[in-house]
Amino acid sequence: MKLLIAAALALGLAGCATTGVEEYRAATPVLQLEHYFNGRLEAWGMFQGRSGEVKKRFHVVIDARWNDGIGVLDEHFRWSDGTESQRIWTLIRQPDGSYRGKADDVIGEAIGKLAGNALHWRYVMAVPVDGKTYHVDFDDWMFLMDDKVMLNRSTMSKWGFHLGEVTLSFIKR
Repeated sequence: MKLLIAAALALGLAGCATTGVEEYRAATPVLQLEHYFNGRLEAWGMFQGRSGEVKKRFHVVIDARWNDGIGVLDEHFRWSDGTESQRIWTLIRQPDGSYRGKADDVIGEAIGKLAGNALHWRYVMAVPVDGKTYHVDFDDWMFLMDDKVMLNRSTMSKWGFHLGEVTLSFIKR
């Protein structure tokens, strides 16, 4: 019985393990944020609730530029319900090769690690829902597919409970 409990515990803990960005070090094409997020980009995405239903779709136009190691991503969203919003990210490359990012609706800083074709961001965002604002954890993965296309998948959680996912496809113009 003890062996059965130990095996179940080990399997449960293994299921909690996350893939590290270093796993993608050899993946190509190599993602260079200063190159990809420079100029005009467009993205199409959707937010899915915890059971997988699509709650909202959106289109975003991004004007991105870098100056002296500081990147600014000016994002203009048009949502499927007709509303519009804007987010302006400021990104700074760190001496260790990671990135820090800030935006008005990000609580603290986003921390990004880059390896090969992958970028892994973690941050907390203030998300408005039905007149209230919730601080939601984002686990955000971006994968460069070629010089024009990047795919992005974010999982959202609160207190460890899965809330939903955001999926995006970026096109560099």
